[in-house]
Order: sequence, then C-alpha cells, then structure tokens
Amino acid sequence: MGLSEGRNERRRVLSKYKAYIEYQRAATTHFTMRFNTLFFLLIISFICLALSQVSYDDCCLKYVKKGNKNIQRHAVKYRLQRPDGGCNIPAVIFIMRRGRMYCANPNDGWAKQLMQKIDEKEAKHSKTHHQQHPRRG
Repeated sequence: MGLSEGRNERRRVLSKYKAYIEYQRAATTHFTMRFNTLFFLLIISFICLALSQVSYDDCCLKYVKKGNKNIQRHAVKYRLQRPDGGCNIPAVIFIMRRGRMYCANPNDGWAKQLMQKIDEKEAKHSKTHHQQHPRRG
C-alpha cells in the first residue's frame, strides 16, 4: 500500500464518517422537531382542558334540603342556573350578605317565595333611589 493509497483510504473513511455524522444530525433534528411539536400539542391540550373546566366551578351540584330562617333572612340576591352547558341541574343560587351561596330547587315553594321577596325589595329599592327630583327654578 503506497502513500497515495493510504491517503485515498483515509479520505474514503473520512467521507463515510462525515456522511454518517450528517445522517445522525438530520435524524436528531427530525426527532427534535417531532418532539417539539408533540410537546407543543400537549401543552395546548392541557390549556384547553383547564379552560373548559372553569365553567364547572360555578355550578350547583345539589340543593339545600329546606330553606332555614338564616337563608330567608340574609339572602340579598339570587341568580338562576340553567341545566345547559356545564351545569347539570336547574337551580336558584341565593347569595347572602357576606357572599355565601346556597343552592335551591327552583320548584320548591320556599325558594319561589324568597325570589319574589328579593324581587320586591329590589323594585322598592330602585324606585326610592332612582326617582327624579322636581326641577328647581
């Protein structure tokens, strides 16, 4: 084996090694891109899942058995929950003075009476506070 044959052999081996390195680099880049895409889709899935569960936090899952005097005395507002979207049952959510909430069946008599009482208070309150005063000339 002469000097030129040795150089040619080294060049051939070096060329194969460079080709192998390029192949590995391309495979690594491809794998990295696939991993990044998969990771991105996974993060997006978690975000969507978290956002979809937000609506369930404000739903009533069960009713109070009966309206006690504290509920009837301290309720200042109410809102209706419909069984569409994320909430499974219809309900009336009574909001107390300090922000506590109680869920009631909208078909219960005491709940209907309390809703009517709150509506009457609201109407009375809005009439007395929003009347226009006569103009002074």
